Amino acid sequence: MAKASDIKNGNILRFNGELLQVEEFIHRTPGNLRAFYQARMRNVKTGKLVEYRFRTDEEVTIARVETNDYQYLYEDGEFLVVMDNTSYEQFNIPKSLFGPAVRFLKEGVNVIVAFESDEPIMAQLPSSAELEITYTEPAVKGDTSTNALKSATVETGAEIRVPLFINIGDKVKVDTASGSYVERVKS
Repeated sequence: MAKASDIKNGNILRFNGELLQVEEFIHRTPGNLRAFYQARMRNVKTGKLVEYRFRTDEEVTIARVETNDYQYLYEDGEFLVVMDNTSYEQFNIPKSLFGPAVRFLKEGVNVIVAFESDEPIMAQLPSSAELEITYTEPAVKGDTSTNALKSATVETGAEIRVPLFINIGDKVKVDTASGSYVERVKS
């Protein structure tokens, strides 16, 4: 057990049976009242925001979280199989931890996974992915001046919007958070 004064931004607390990540932690001393800590925390599983006031001597449980790089190997039903790059140990990570960005994940890409004890609690993809276009309407000569977009399917099966000059076989960089086209990748 730790005291509330030991909490830092980014810590993950076990609070009311849930895992919460501290986003903002401020020490307040209002006039002639007792000092307290104002915390804004986000639930790791649901993403809900929680605000709470800790007394300065209140005991809290700071979760021991290990974060590491893993290589994505393949999909197995509702799980993604990843491998530790140093020990070659494999883990099944629920797809839901990656969120909507999972549609841009291709084999061999390094991902970040956080474990609390032996349970995966958070997963994160790289901020961008380089993917090949497998289907799109052919480009028309002279369609480069407008910034109009067309639909295209990438090698992972996800559909994105790309500029009119992109053709089948081109590699593009995609922002995994928003799913938007960033740029064409030169081969």
